[in-house]
Amino acid sequence: MTMQRFATELEETARQTSEMVEAIVEALGVLNGEAMTCSMARRAATERIVRALQSQDRIEQRLRNMGEAARRLATHVAVSDTRACEDVWASLTLDELRLRELSGVAGRVDHGEVELF
Repeated sequence: MTMQRFATELEETARQTSEMVEAIVEALGVLNGEAMTCSMARRAATERIVRALQSQDRIEQRLRNMGEAARRLATHVAVSDTRACEDVWASLTLDELRLRELSGVAGRVDHGEVELF
């Protein structure tokens, strides 16, 4: 897997994540709507949520596999300029990626009330 393919796979994972969230938003719309009876709305929302949960499983598998691919690639590719690699991470806008001490922490911290964008 070249780094270009790795980037493409990450972009595909982002697309799949977006679709998963859209399914959940649709389910919320169904539950908040008045076009269906309560039981029909629950059934329709449940179907959308189940599909979203199934896609979450696929996304998780994709990311775990890409993590494994990245670790294997790292053992085969010698990077001569470690500082340049660190500068790439430092240039990112998402703090969880930019700041090593926040890696993997932001998703586990209570951020208050849920906001829907």
